[in-house]
Parts: sequence; structure tokens; C-alpha cells
Amino acid sequence: MTDAVMAGNRAAVLEAPRPRALCAFAEKLTRDPGACGEDDPAPLRALGLSDRALHDLVLVVAYFNFVNRIASGLEVQLEPGEPARER
Repeated sequence: MTDAVMAGNRAAVLEAPRPRALCAFAEKLTRDPGACGEDDPAPLRALGLSDRALHDLVLVVAYFNFVNRIASGLEVQLEPGEPARER
């Protein structure tokens, strides 16, 4: 499943509403954090996510973005066997 998502084939593996909504929120927070507003968590709340779960989701997304930007900024080399990043 992870390989399919990384290849850009989200639709095939994220058919369930909850994972699809989680990924949509994470993508928006990653790509355009300034566009995120108080209405963005509504679809997740409608799917049963608590305030704590939303809090944890935002922390995980923010952490991965933080670490990836550090790695990119410092030109950290990938581990042997990992595909090279596109620039």
C-alpha cells in the first residue's frame, strides 16, 4: 500500500473515507498551511476524530515536514539503497 501511495496512486488504496480525509488534510497542511482554517477539521470530526486525534494528526504532519526540511536544507544523503530525491 505504501508503494502505491508513493507512486501517486492514492485513489487505488485510499478508498475508505477516513484514510482519504486524513491524507487530504495532511496534504493541505503540508502544501499550503496558510490556507488551513477552522473548517478544515470538520470532515475529520464527522468521521469520528476527537480533538485529541486531530491534535496528534497535526503534530505528526508538522514533525515530518520539519524533519524533511532540515534534511533537504542540509542536503542529507539518503541511506544506501534508497531512491534519489527528485530536484
